[in-house]
Amino acid sequence: MEIKCHKFKGIYQTGNNIATINLVPGIVVYGEKIIKKGEKEYRIWDPTRSKACAAILKGIKKFPVKQGSKILYLGASTGTTSSHLSDVIGHNGIIYAVEFAERVFRELVRLSEKRKNIVPIFADAHRVNEYYWVEEVDVVYCDLAQPDEIEIAIKNAKEFLKRNGYLMVAIKSQSIDVTKKPREVYRTEVAKLKKNGFKIIDKKELEPFEKDHCFVLAKLI
Repeated sequence: MEIKCHKFKGIYQTGNNIATINLVPGIVVYGEKIIKKGEKEYRIWDPTRSKACAAILKGIKKFPVKQGSKILYLGASTGTTSSHLSDVIGHNGIIYAVEFAERVFRELVRLSEKRKNIVPIFADAHRVNEYYWVEEVDVVYCDLAQPDEIEIAIKNAKEFLKRNGYLMVAIKSQSIDVTKKPREVYRTEVAKLKKNGFKIIDKKELEPFEKDHCFVLAKLI
């Protein structure tokens, strides 16, 4: 199977799929398919399990995660997406992975034992003081099924994101307002970002990979 470089560094194209080079060869994270080419292992990135992957496959204009990036990840869950970002940033990058659900946090901790560039943080993303020690980051990534997700993302970005850093938010419309059409919810939430000093770089609805989801990339200016 042919594997070629994607337009985003650290990501590779294989057929209709994208992949990342396994930072920990021989170990899979969520049952993903592995392709071996020489000494390298490529992990196929599943867009139905990762909004970031879905956004890339939907053609988002920019993907600001790269070798050496520092990321604050809100709502890291078991670490499916974090593991692929871990591949991309390499040993010189770091992911501060915030999660508040105990059961999935245990899995996140196990992942971090293999991937030393992931730092699991058991905390509520509403309460930035619980992880005040986190350094300034290049990217804040937010995937929270909360009605005030955008407010949480803004609060964390203003606390930890460097100037001209990037905010990535996976908006789940049904978690915000089930009485409104998804696109109406997206417009309202994006307007909040603009009002709070963010420039919208791109946004992509994630069907058919994720129903009623929109992935937003913004820059703090």
